[in-house]
Amino acid sequence: MLKRPEPFLFEHGDCAVILLHAYTGSANDVRMLGRALERENYTVYAPQFSGHATDDPRDVLTQGSPEKWWQDTARAISFMRQKGYTKISIFGLSLGGIFATAALERDPELLGGGTFSSPVLAGDKSHVAKMFLTRSRAQLARGPLAADEQHRVLATLPAQVEQQLRAIDAYTTNEVALKLNRLQRPFFIGQGGRDELIDANVAQTLRTRLIKLGVPVDFHWYPDSGHVITVNDAHVQLEQDVLTYLKTIFNK
Repeated sequence: MLKRPEPFLFEHGDCAVILLHAYTGSANDVRMLGRALERENYTVYAPQFSGHATDDPRDVLTQGSPEKWWQDTARAISFMRQKGYTKISIFGLSLGGIFATAALERDPELLGGGTFSSPVLAGDKSHVAKMFLTRSRAQLARGPLAADEQHRVLATLPAQVEQQLRAIDAYTTNEVALKLNRLQRPFFIGQGGRDELIDANVAQTLRTRLIKLGVPVDFHWYPDSGHVITVNDAHVQLEQDVLTYLKTIFNK
């Protein structure tokens, strides 16, 4: 059996960065970025969302929800404060970016952060459901279930994942997108131009909206990169861009 991904905490300097992973993902989504930040003397914490990083894809649907993932986010911030860190920023990939944005709206003591390939606003396309089913099929094939049981489980997943994605969309619209005027700090946006899962233009729309609200935006477009810019061919440039941004908010 493959080793399950685990949360990580790299303790280094007194400036802390929280990194939130993607839907159906794990802390491994942001591990390379975490190591790059650690090398530059940042403390980095990457929790894992409820229902994620297990051997069963159904756990995301039965154990997770937007409300639980917000609680996970708030708990991560509280954890770092309990450890004594007062200078904290927060970023998230895809789903994680939604909750990083929510945190920045709700917690004025956070010094900054932002999103990587995140559908904070509604877009014209989403292939997230298809991705979920493809991953689920592969995950179940590696597990202990017999073939007929795998087929039975797979048949139940499309309706369940669509229901959860609708809940995520509703939460994002009502609890995050409508409250962007609460953002007080410079906001980082990173987006791959060839995003295969979400509408890449959402990032540009978000930048425009935030600028109109008077929020300083640090915007980065990686034209030839796909969705997971923390791992794909954009990751080296992203790491440098995040480090440059962090120096400004932490006054390093």
